[in-house]
Amino acid sequence: MISESALLEKVPRGLLIGGRWGDGAAGTFAVRDPATGDVLVEIADASPEDGIRALDAAVAAQEEWAATAPRVRSDILRRAFDLLTARADEFALLMTLEMGKPLAEARGEVTYGAEFLRWFSEEAVRIAGRFGSNPEGTGRMIVSQRPVGPCFFITPWNFPLAMATRKIAPALAAGCTVVVKPAELTPLTTLAFAALLVEAGLPAGVVNVVTTTHSGALSAPIIADPRLRKLSFTGSTPVGKKLIAQAAEGVLRVSMELGGNAPFVVFDDADLDKAVDGAMLAKFRNIGQACTAANRFIVHESVAAEFSRRVTDRVAAMRVGRGTEEGVQIGPLIDRTAVDGTEALVTDAVARGARLLTGGEPLDGPGTFFAPTVLADVAAGSDILREEIFGPVLAIATFTDEDEAVRLANDTEYGLVSYVFTEDLARGLRMIDRLETGMMGLNAGVVSNAAAPFGGVKQSGMGREGGLEGIHEYLSTKYTLIPAT
Repeated sequence: MISESALLEKVPRGLLIGGRWGDGAAGTFAVRDPATGDVLVEIADASPEDGIRALDAAVAAQEEWAATAPRVRSDILRRAFDLLTARADEFALLMTLEMGKPLAEARGEVTYGAEFLRWFSEEAVRIAGRFGSNPEGTGRMIVSQRPVGPCFFITPWNFPLAMATRKIAPALAAGCTVVVKPAELTPLTTLAFAALLVEAGLPAGVVNVVTTTHSGALSAPIIADPRLRKLSFTGSTPVGKKLIAQAAEGVLRVSMELGGNAPFVVFDDADLDKAVDGAMLAKFRNIGQACTAANRFIVHESVAAEFSRRVTDRVAAMRVGRGTEEGVQIGPLIDRTAVDGTEALVTDAVARGARLLTGGEPLDGPGTFFAPTVLADVAAGSDILREEIFGPVLAIATFTDEDEAVRLANDTEYGLVSYVFTEDLARGLRMIDRLETGMMGLNAGVVSNAAAPFGGVKQSGMGREGGLEGIHEYLSTKYTLIPAT
């Protein structure tokens, strides 16, 4: 495998605007390794003016890119898939360095992120419309799909590759140009991916990347620009609400993948081996820093003690350390604010009567580590049941019957994903209908797949990414009437 220093030397450090790498008008900023606190590299810091230059480039490239043959767009995405797959180890290491996730999980993200390139390379050539007579017989109707136009993407820090490919791939397949603003904490993977797209043959200006420490100041004028046609954001609900308000001025198309508070429901008839395995995946993947992470474990009172014992044994044995180390399962949280927030949630739950079964505190030493934690008997009203944890803490509450389980699961303003474990198929089908979430895992702890529509309901957002539905977020429908002759 390539060394860390050699890998960092390969990563672009400038802004990509109109096919050229360049400096940022606001200077530079440091990207740090959360496992050590050390500076990895200094990269360009974009100003609001740089952001508008990036939009200028996207607008200039839009007409030609939209007119590019679908097969050409498809082939570029497929070449990008092949290149990314061939360099999986490099991208995995880069993500581990800047975000902290264990290397094995980073490799999994490369596989997942690459699948969006392959999936949408195939969808690019399947954009279809329809043609037929109107009911009156007075004319012919043509319904066609056209690219929405220039898009602005704001991506999060927790999945720096997959969140970029999940937005960029369908946009390119549909014929849209884009400006991408990656998270300040993890911009290197997006820069490396943009360089890979250029290598795959993407024309100048089709994808532009601006890295910045001035997110709000840079984003606002781009969103307000009447040339922009689409905004897509993955992040917190409070920030998403502000962006929706800004986008309303221009009546922009928006896709919002926002916060989550996922219930993980274990019924009395569940296969506990499956449930425990599912819990470890749903809670501790990405160190718990995922919008799809199980947040509230709602377990039937008759199996709660056994479930708690089994997960505690597994969690207490997890190895914590820098993600590049062999066998590490839990890396650092992204920064000190995340550690403090996780500790506050645990402290509040214990103060309200929860039992701490393992973990429960930050770990000493360099980096921002928090011990993997299990809490049992978490009381109603605890902050940890209302707020997204975004850390390695498994919080267990109990229920007595199906109606109570549904009430507890739906008792949140969020509705991204839910997890249900039961061996009763009829009950499982009822849960599909009764739980207010955009996605559900039935006896499964991971639901994400490039071929499936990812997204939520209520305050977890709007729109879908991935699947057959994903490309339609970047297409507008046009109807044409041709009078009969």
